[in-house]
Amino acid sequence: MSCKVTISNGSLVVDDPSRLLTGRHHSQMSVWGFRHEPNTNSYIARADEIYILLQKITKYLSRYQIPLELSQDVELAQEEMQRSQDELNQAVEMGALFKSGATESFNVRDFTDFLISRIPRRLKEHQVKAALHLLAVRNGANFSVPGSGKTTVVLSVFDWLRSRGEVDSLFVVGPPSCFAPWRMEYEAVIGKKPSLEILAGGDVEDRQSKYYASKDNLCDLYLTSFQTLQRDWERVKLLFNQRDIRFAFVVDEAHYIKQLGGAWASAVLTVAQYARVRWILTGTPFPHSYADAFNYFDVLWPRCSPISQHDRIKITNDIQKKKDVDAAHLLNSRIGPLFYRVRKRDLGLAPQDFRPPIMIQMNQHERHVYDSVVEKIRNLSIGDDFQEFELLIRLRRGRMMRLRQCLSYTRLLGTAVSEYSEDMLDGQLPLVDTIKHYDELESPGKLEAALALVEQLRQQGEKLVIWSNFVDTLKLLRRRLKDAGHNTELIYGETPTEAVSVKEELTREKIIADFVSNSNGLNVLVANPAACAESISLHKHCSHAIYYDLSYNCAQYLQSLDRIHRVGGSENKIAHYHFLQYADTIDEDILKNILRKSENMSAIVDQDYPVYALDMFSEEDEIAAYERLFR
Repeated sequence: MSCKVTISNGSLVVDDPSRLLTGRHHSQMSVWGFRHEPNTNSYIARADEIYILLQKITKYLSRYQIPLELSQDVELAQEEMQRSQDELNQAVEMGALFKSGATESFNVRDFTDFLISRIPRRLKEHQVKAALHLLAVRNGANFSVPGSGKTTVVLSVFDWLRSRGEVDSLFVVGPPSCFAPWRMEYEAVIGKKPSLEILAGGDVEDRQSKYYASKDNLCDLYLTSFQTLQRDWERVKLLFNQRDIRFAFVVDEAHYIKQLGGAWASAVLTVAQYARVRWILTGTPFPHSYADAFNYFDVLWPRCSPISQHDRIKITNDIQKKKDVDAAHLLNSRIGPLFYRVRKRDLGLAPQDFRPPIMIQMNQHERHVYDSVVEKIRNLSIGDDFQEFELLIRLRRGRMMRLRQCLSYTRLLGTAVSEYSEDMLDGQLPLVDTIKHYDELESPGKLEAALALVEQLRQQGEKLVIWSNFVDTLKLLRRRLKDAGHNTELIYGETPTEAVSVKEELTREKIIADFVSNSNGLNVLVANPAACAESISLHKHCSHAIYYDLSYNCAQYLQSLDRIHRVGGSENKIAHYHFLQYADTIDEDILKNILRKSENMSAIVDQDYPVYALDMFSEEDEIAAYERLFR
């Protein structure tokens, strides 16, 4: 008499013809997702992580001395599970040895000789160490800060493994903004243009036909987005399972899959197990809490995650109880050897030059509008105590948005703000007309200061990037800069990417490629941080950034700083930052807040386990500012 354990159609089945399982067993198996079939007295569970469930149920039944009969599929699955566990144990051991400095067990000389003889780009010391760590743990994470050269590290390791016959192709999933860097870096690091497929956007049938590859027509590099992988994961799985083809799988900007149970994360987790090796890349590994690590290491080790279910419960409870030190200690004991992190201070970059803000007096009409809006907000604030809390938060956020619009471009007050409809003008026709016809009345003082600064920097032969958070302001800047004779392009959220296959308009990647080229005369880039603060590198040709306006979002601000302060160009070249500020406005409050928080974040970034918000909108700072200014 025994229970028979089988795998059937992706489900784990426990047959109990002799009725050996009692009520206590029924309850536990129900917790694990087993459904009881009374007619056959079978227990059936469908699970994506069937290996983990198999391990749980066999250990559990054996503990209660329930005789088990394992099918051949189950025995093979157990063997595979044991191999994975042995590989993980070895990776933890090798990673710990490497990070302790005991490198005598590693083929350092062979790899460094390969870098010298085969890789055109000379890797920095910290990049060589990061590459050796990936080789030591095989499936590993690189959590180095933005601008440290994570792409260079991965491409070097990939080419080494390919030269040894261990992998055949590189498959990268990330935001569309990472496509151009991967293409360009491949050529710069490996020394030749890759054969390439972009499996994102475009004609669906044409794209899906490209998943059927063979050894003869396999590309060096495949690029896809999280959105496309969510739709095409079944075809990616087929691609990874093609005979005699072995993929290295990279998740770039991996913080996009931090959400447990999210659709993007599920797609990545599903296909990862079919790759030969897996690598996770992000400079912001724990955007909200240490629980963000769970998905990363499930991707790296899909059959035997180093973070057990018991660990996850303990870490989550510690986070909820504000015991961050305890959570970090437990997490480090599980994943510490499996990731490598280069901190900002390790990069050896030249210092950053933060210029004192350029103080500008508002012109007559923009000052009148700004003062009127401030006075209106003060009057509205008197009745705030009578508002429902969630409504009050929306109102205050909307009011701060109106003030920030005044600091950027007065005409913006004529546009709608999502979920906010208070009338800032009280129907005053003179103010309404001023906003409607503003461009006919005057040019913003900040715009004239920006034009003068650009002219000064261009006379010095400098390329530069101008940051603003508002699309209409970006368009105004481009128009006036072009009128002044400066070759200028803009990048914002509506700028098409190659994933959309837009033929008539410049793509974001094309604009950036033109900007970093010395041959076509594109010297000024205007952009908003939400669209352009991640994945791109401008530092080799641009060392000046102008902040036309700011938001309270410190994470975007920090990322924008790194666009011109990165490895491979900023070691001996200072990055300069210029801030345009209207006198006697909340510009001063925004800048003070962002600089104070950036100092705190910079200290956090230089830790092994940095936790800080990556939200596109930092509600807490905006609302706190409202309280300071109007209560």
